[in-house]
Amino acid sequence: MNLVFDIGNTNIKVGLFSQDKLLDSMRLSSSKSKTGDEYWMLLRSIMFAAQKITPKDITGVIISSVNPNLIYTIEHMITHYTHRKPLIVGSGIKCGLNIKYDNPKEVGADRIVGSVAAYYTYGGPCILVDCGTATTFNVITEKGEFLGGPISFGLKNASEALSTTAARLPKVELTFPPAVVNKNTILNMQSGILYGYVGVIEYLIQKIKAETGEAKVIATGGLSELVGQRSAIINEYDRTLTLRGLNIIYNLNNA
Repeated sequence: MNLVFDIGNTNIKVGLFSQDKLLDSMRLSSSKSKTGDEYWMLLRSIMFAAQKITPKDITGVIISSVNPNLIYTIEHMITHYTHRKPLIVGSGIKCGLNIKYDNPKEVGADRIVGSVAAYYTYGGPCILVDCGTATTFNVITEKGEFLGGPISFGLKNASEALSTTAARLPKVELTFPPAVVNKNTILNMQSGILYGYVGVIEYLIQKIKAETGEAKVIATGGLSELVGQRSAIINEYDRTLTLRGLNIIYNLNNA
Protein backbone atom coordinates (compact mmCIF):
# COMPACT_ATOMS: atom_id res chain seq x y z
CA MET A 1 0.00 0.00 0.00
CA ASN A 2 1.14 3.54 -0.78
CA LEU A 3 0.69 6.43 1.64
CA VAL A 4 0.68 9.86 0.00
CA PHE A 5 0.92 13.31 1.63
CA ASP A 6 0.01 16.62 0.03
CA ILE A 7 1.19 19.32 2.45
CA GLY A 8 -0.47 22.67 1.75
CA ASN A 9 -0.47 26.01 3.53
CA THR A 10 -3.82 25.31 5.19
CA ASN A 11 -4.30 21.52 5.18
CA ILE A 12 -2.39 18.27 4.83
CA LYS A 13 -4.24 15.84 2.59
CA VAL A 14 -3.40 12.17 3.15
CA GLY A 15 -4.35 9.29 0.88
CA LEU A 16 -4.01 5.52 1.16
CA PHE A 17 -3.74 3.55 -2.08
CA SER A 18 -3.81 -0.10 -2.97
CA GLN A 19 -2.23 -0.07 -6.43
CA ASP A 20 -4.34 2.55 -8.29
CA LYS A 21 -7.35 2.44 -5.97
CA LEU A 22 -7.82 5.15 -3.35
CA LEU A 23 -8.93 3.29 -0.22
CA ASP A 24 -9.21 6.23 2.15
CA SER A 25 -8.32 9.90 2.53
CA MET A 26 -8.32 12.50 5.27
CA ARG A 27 -7.38 16.10 5.98
CA LEU A 28 -5.23 17.39 8.83
CA SER A 29 -4.55 21.03 9.67
CA SER A 30 -1.14 22.36 8.59
CA SER A 31 0.26 23.34 11.96
CA LYS A 32 3.99 23.77 12.57
CA SER A 33 3.29 23.52 16.31
CA LYS A 34 2.23 19.85 15.98
CA THR A 35 4.92 17.20 16.38
CA GLY A 36 5.39 14.14 14.21
CA ASP A 37 4.10 12.02 17.08
CA GLU A 38 0.87 14.03 17.22
CA TYR A 39 0.33 13.68 13.47
CA TRP A 40 1.01 9.96 13.72
CA MET A 41 -1.55 9.52 16.51
CA LEU A 42 -4.20 11.16 14.32
CA LEU A 43 -3.23 9.10 11.29
CA ARG A 44 -3.19 5.82 13.21
CA SER A 45 -6.40 6.43 15.18
CA ILE A 46 -8.44 7.54 12.15
CA MET A 47 -7.18 6.13 8.84
CA PHE A 48 -5.23 3.10 10.00
CA ALA A 49 -7.99 2.07 12.41
CA ALA A 50 -10.70 2.49 9.77
CA GLN A 51 -8.80 0.41 7.21
CA LYS A 52 -7.53 -2.11 9.82
CA ILE A 53 -3.90 -1.82 8.71
CA THR A 54 -0.56 -1.58 10.50
CA PRO A 55 2.65 0.30 9.59
CA LYS A 56 4.01 -2.94 8.10
CA ASP A 57 1.32 -2.76 5.40
CA ILE A 58 2.82 0.48 4.04
CA THR A 59 5.21 -0.31 1.19
CA GLY A 60 5.74 3.17 -0.25
CA VAL A 61 5.40 6.81 0.81
CA ILE A 62 5.53 10.04 -1.19
CA ILE A 63 5.36 13.65 0.02
CA SER A 64 4.54 16.84 -1.87
CA SER A 65 4.80 20.13 -0.01
CA VAL A 66 4.47 23.87 -0.51
CA ASN A 67 5.03 24.38 3.22
CA PRO A 68 8.75 23.96 4.06
CA ASN A 69 8.04 24.10 7.81
CA LEU A 70 6.31 20.72 7.74
CA ILE A 71 8.42 18.62 5.36
CA TYR A 72 10.89 17.51 8.02
CA THR A 73 8.12 16.79 10.56
CA ILE A 74 6.20 14.48 8.20
CA GLU A 75 9.33 12.90 6.73
CA HIS A 76 10.72 12.13 10.19
CA MET A 77 7.34 10.74 11.32
CA ILE A 78 7.19 8.35 8.36
CA THR A 79 10.79 7.19 8.72
CA HIS A 80 10.39 6.59 12.44
CA TYR A 81 7.06 4.76 12.43
CA THR A 82 7.03 2.89 9.09
CA HIS A 83 10.80 2.50 8.53
CA ARG A 84 10.23 3.67 4.95
CA LYS A 85 12.17 6.49 3.33
CA PRO A 86 9.59 8.74 1.65
CA LEU A 87 9.99 10.03 -1.88
CA ILE A 88 9.92 13.85 -1.91
CA VAL A 89 8.45 15.58 -4.97
CA GLY A 90 11.04 18.03 -6.23
CA SER A 91 13.53 18.86 -8.94
CA GLY A 92 14.75 15.83 -10.88
CA ILE A 93 11.89 13.53 -9.96
CA LYS A 94 10.25 11.59 -12.80
CA CYS A 95 6.73 12.95 -13.24
CA GLY A 96 5.69 11.94 -16.76
CA LEU A 97 5.33 15.53 -17.99
CA ASN A 98 7.71 17.75 -19.95
CA ILE A 99 8.06 20.92 -17.87
CA LYS A 100 8.27 23.83 -20.33
CA TYR A 101 9.18 26.46 -17.74
CA ASP A 102 12.12 28.89 -17.90
CA ASN A 103 13.28 27.47 -14.58
CA PRO A 104 11.52 24.15 -13.76
CA LYS A 105 12.68 24.45 -10.12
CA GLU A 106 10.29 27.40 -9.70
CA VAL A 107 7.19 25.30 -10.33
CA GLY A 108 5.38 24.40 -7.12
CA ALA A 109 5.14 20.72 -6.31
CA ASP A 110 1.36 21.02 -5.96
CA ARG A 111 1.06 22.29 -9.54
CA ILE A 112 3.09 19.43 -10.95
CA VAL A 113 1.25 16.75 -8.96
CA GLY A 114 -2.19 18.03 -9.94
CA SER A 115 -1.17 18.40 -13.58
CA VAL A 116 0.16 14.85 -13.70
CA ALA A 117 -3.13 13.47 -12.41
CA ALA A 118 -5.19 15.65 -14.75
CA TYR A 119 -3.19 14.55 -17.80
CA TYR A 120 -3.09 10.85 -16.91
CA THR A 121 -6.79 10.82 -15.99
CA TYR A 122 -8.38 13.08 -18.62
CA GLY A 123 -5.71 13.39 -21.29
CA GLY A 124 -4.56 16.56 -23.01
CA PRO A 125 -4.90 19.28 -23.85
CA CYS A 126 -6.37 20.30 -20.52
CA ILE A 127 -6.48 23.21 -18.09
CA LEU A 128 -6.40 22.41 -14.39
CA VAL A 129 -7.83 25.04 -12.04
CA ASP A 130 -6.76 24.44 -8.45
CA CYS A 131 -8.95 26.42 -6.02
CA GLY A 132 -6.89 26.39 -2.85
CA THR A 133 -5.07 28.96 -0.71
CA ALA A 134 -4.02 30.42 -4.05
CA THR A 135 -5.81 29.76 -7.34
CA THR A 136 -3.55 28.29 -10.00
CA PHE A 137 -4.26 27.64 -13.67
CA ASN A 138 -2.16 24.84 -15.12
CA VAL A 139 -2.01 24.30 -18.88
CA ILE A 140 -1.01 20.86 -20.23
CA THR A 141 -0.74 20.16 -23.96
CA GLU A 142 -1.84 17.07 -25.85
CA LYS A 143 1.80 15.87 -25.80
CA GLY A 144 2.05 16.15 -22.02
CA GLU A 145 3.91 19.47 -21.90
CA PHE A 146 3.34 21.63 -18.82
CA LEU A 147 3.22 25.25 -20.02
CA GLY A 148 2.53 26.98 -16.71
CA GLY A 149 -0.39 29.38 -16.24
CA PRO A 150 -1.67 32.27 -14.11
CA ILE A 151 -1.43 32.31 -10.32
CA SER A 152 -4.23 34.29 -8.69
CA PHE A 153 -5.65 35.00 -5.24
CA GLY A 154 -7.53 32.40 -3.22
CA LEU A 155 -11.20 32.87 -2.39
CA LYS A 156 -10.79 32.70 1.40
CA ASN A 157 -7.83 35.08 1.36
CA ALA A 158 -9.78 37.59 -0.72
CA SER A 159 -12.71 37.44 1.67
CA GLU A 160 -10.52 37.87 4.74
CA ALA A 161 -8.57 40.74 3.15
CA LEU A 162 -11.79 42.64 2.46
CA SER A 163 -13.03 42.46 6.05
CA THR A 164 -9.57 43.03 7.55
CA THR A 165 -8.55 46.12 5.58
CA ALA A 166 -11.97 47.80 5.53
CA ALA A 167 -12.84 48.49 9.17
CA ARG A 168 -16.61 48.67 8.73
CA LEU A 169 -16.98 45.53 6.61
CA PRO A 170 -17.73 42.30 8.51
CA LYS A 171 -16.59 38.76 7.82
CA VAL A 172 -19.15 36.90 5.72
CA GLU A 173 -20.04 33.30 5.02
CA LEU A 174 -18.90 32.08 1.61
CA THR A 175 -22.30 31.33 0.10
CA PHE A 176 -23.84 32.78 -3.04
CA PRO A 177 -26.48 35.48 -2.46
CA PRO A 178 -29.81 35.33 -4.34
CA ALA A 179 -28.79 38.12 -6.73
CA VAL A 180 -25.78 40.16 -7.84
CA VAL A 181 -27.39 43.46 -6.76
CA ASN A 182 -28.70 43.32 -3.17
CA LYS A 183 -30.00 45.71 -0.51
CA ASN A 184 -27.69 44.98 2.42
CA THR A 185 -23.96 44.99 3.01
CA ILE A 186 -23.46 41.30 3.76
CA LEU A 187 -25.27 40.10 0.64
CA ASN A 188 -23.42 42.64 -1.50
CA MET A 189 -20.07 41.51 -0.06
CA GLN A 190 -20.97 37.90 -0.84
CA SER A 191 -21.95 38.99 -4.34
CA GLY A 192 -18.68 40.80 -5.00
CA ILE A 193 -16.49 38.08 -3.51
CA LEU A 194 -18.15 34.99 -4.99
CA TYR A 195 -19.46 36.20 -8.33
CA GLY A 196 -16.23 38.18 -8.73
CA TYR A 197 -14.16 35.05 -8.09
CA VAL A 198 -16.15 33.07 -10.68
CA GLY A 199 -15.69 35.96 -13.10
CA VAL A 200 -11.91 35.93 -12.64
CA ILE A 201 -11.77 32.17 -13.26
CA GLU A 202 -13.95 32.31 -16.37
CA TYR A 203 -12.09 35.29 -17.83
CA LEU A 204 -8.66 33.73 -17.33
CA ILE A 205 -9.80 30.41 -18.82
CA GLN A 206 -11.10 32.27 -21.88
CA LYS A 207 -7.79 34.10 -22.26
CA ILE A 208 -5.82 30.86 -21.87
CA LYS A 209 -7.91 29.17 -24.56
CA ALA A 210 -7.42 32.17 -26.86
CA GLU A 211 -3.63 31.78 -26.51
CA THR A 212 -3.26 27.98 -26.46
CA GLY A 213 -6.43 26.56 -28.05
CA GLU A 214 -9.45 24.64 -26.85
CA ALA A 215 -8.95 22.28 -23.90
CA LYS A 216 -10.90 20.35 -21.30
CA VAL A 217 -11.15 22.27 -18.02
CA ILE A 218 -10.79 20.38 -14.73
CA ALA A 219 -11.24 21.96 -11.30
CA THR A 220 -9.87 20.66 -8.03
CA GLY A 221 -9.32 21.97 -4.52
CA GLY A 222 -11.60 22.54 -1.57
CA LEU A 223 -13.56 25.39 -3.16
CA SER A 224 -13.91 23.99 -6.68
CA GLU A 225 -17.45 22.71 -6.18
CA LEU A 226 -18.54 26.09 -4.83
CA VAL A 227 -17.33 27.72 -8.05
CA GLY A 228 -19.13 25.05 -10.04
CA GLN A 229 -22.48 26.21 -8.68
CA ARG A 230 -22.33 29.26 -10.96
CA SER A 231 -19.90 28.34 -13.76
CA ALA A 232 -20.58 26.24 -16.85
CA ILE A 233 -17.08 26.64 -18.25
CA ILE A 234 -15.60 23.84 -16.11
CA ASN A 235 -16.00 20.31 -17.51
CA GLU A 236 -14.91 18.13 -14.57
CA TYR A 237 -14.66 18.43 -10.78
CA ASP A 238 -12.18 16.15 -9.07
CA ARG A 239 -11.43 16.59 -5.36
CA THR A 240 -9.00 13.63 -5.15
CA LEU A 241 -6.86 14.69 -8.11
CA THR A 242 -3.75 15.66 -6.14
CA LEU A 243 -3.70 12.44 -4.14
CA ARG A 244 -3.97 10.35 -7.32
CA GLY A 245 -1.21 12.40 -8.90
CA LEU A 246 1.11 11.59 -6.01
CA ASN A 247 0.36 7.89 -6.35
CA ILE A 248 1.05 8.06 -10.12
CA ILE A 249 4.39 9.82 -9.54
CA TYR A 250 5.43 7.31 -6.90
CA ASN A 251 4.69 4.41 -9.23
CA LEU A 252 6.54 6.10 -12.11
CA ASN A 253 9.64 6.38 -9.93
CA ASN A 254 9.35 2.82 -8.60
CA ALA A 255 8.28 0.93 -11.72
